[in-house]
Amino acid sequence: MLNILIVEDEPLLARTLRQLIELNPLYRVTGTADDLASTAAAVEAQRPDLALVDLQLANGASGFRVAARLQDLGILCLFTTARPPSFPVSDLAIGCLAKPFQEADLARALAEAEDLLRGRRKLVLRRRLPEPLQLYGEAPPPTEEPDAGWVRRLTGRTSPLARLWKLVRRPAHFRSAAPGA
Repeated sequence: MLNILIVEDEPLLARTLRQLIELNPLYRVTGTADDLASTAAAVEAQRPDLALVDLQLANGASGFRVAARLQDLGILCLFTTARPPSFPVSDLAIGCLAKPFQEADLARALAEAEDLLRGRRKLVLRRRLPEPLQLYGEAPPPTEEPDAGWVRRLTGRTSPLARLWKLVRRPAHFRSAAPGA
């Protein structure tokens, strides 16, 4: 069972998140908090495995500060915010779920977070994350290409043969700019 702490300053959204999370019997919400002080109290009351942290909180608190405190305690964070950071903050959180999101997006984000928390590895052919979800610190695994030996890898978008064919079809580009030449 994955214990989850919700750090959200909007009570209606916090209640909705709680209800959506508790639809899955494998997840349990340990508490809700709206700032740094209430987060510390909720962690002392019952330690969560994962925290869903909004970046803009009540009483002038920052979600980054809350995430840093939770990181010091060894609790993973997943940002849930309307304005995701423009840069990955992999030191503080495992990812970011941008609002507004749907129930399926939340379920997928929690499943990904649980896999990271439990250290599960999966065979990933093509990453299919919900549009609002961005995971930090995970680059897609490099694809293994068969070694062709003699085939040279092309770096451009257009093949050399296509470039040559384009020149053959339009030789006017090579003629002199002088009208009589």
